[in-house]
Amino acid sequence: MANPGLSIKHPKARGEWAEMRFMARAAEHGLTVSKPWGESKHYDFAVEYEQCFVRVQVKSTMSRRKSNYGCTLRGGIAYYTRDDFDFLAAYIIPRDLWYIVPAAVAITGRQRLYLSPDYPKSIYEPYRENWDQLKQKLCSSHKNTDLCFRHGCSNRVERGAIP
Repeated sequence: MANPGLSIKHPKARGEWAEMRFMARAAEHGLTVSKPWGESKHYDFAVEYEQCFVRVQVKSTMSRRKSNYGCTLRGGIAYYTRDDFDFLAAYIIPRDLWYIVPAAVAITGRQRLYLSPDYPKSIYEPYRENWDQLKQKLCSSHKNTDLCFRHGCSNRVERGAIP
């Protein structure tokens, strides 16, 4: 069966549909998803796991160039910076595939991200359907609270790392 998102013609409506798909898929992976009020932030969701939050920006694409699918890395009129969110969740609608890419990897001065699901050596292959990344971030100073969500918290470390 074809992905129903392919029939949604209006880009804004298709983006909202992709966000709903993200919420459902995140819940399937044991994550709690919260949506900030309004549209003034550069992230779409706060994703919680074990009392820690990460900021996620959701993008979707149907745009294919050869074997690559492109996602524009901008919100409104400005391009994103690494400080705008923690992870980019890029959804390839025709393939029903998600890439969960850390902002530091996704935002490297480029305006578009090109995903190549048919090329196993792609630099983004490790992020394909890698939902566990959204569970890996903890704040060494605030392990039992949601304060690690604070913008610019310098104490974020990988789980298991020594602070």
